[in-house]
Amino acid sequence: MKLRSLAAVAALSTALFAGAALADGRIAAALDQPLAAKTKVVAGGAVFVCEGAECVSTQAPSRALTAVACKALAKEVGHISAFGGETKSLDADDLTRCNASAKGASAVASAK
Repeated sequence: MKLRSLAAVAALSTALFAGAALADGRIAAALDQPLAAKTKVVAGGAVFVCEGAECVSTQAPSRALTAVACKALAKEVGHISAFGGETKSLDADDLTRCNASAKGASAVASAK
């Protein structure tokens, strides 16, 4: 009986671990200005491939879907107008925090 219980706990633990490992998903960022060349950027533990006016990470960990990760990406590629995954997107306040130190943000702020 104890062996069955141990096996059940082990199976459940394996299933939960596998589910967490498979929780990685796609995150996309829409850029205000298209990039001149294809670029790879690591932000929030995810590798984003940026081309034109979009950056995409196809296997991003859940921690990459935060304003902090968005901010790290914006520092490299410029102002981001949308940032999100299949189930969640950053709201307007998070996007404002994200773009606070975006590449070229000081030039945009001083031009206003």
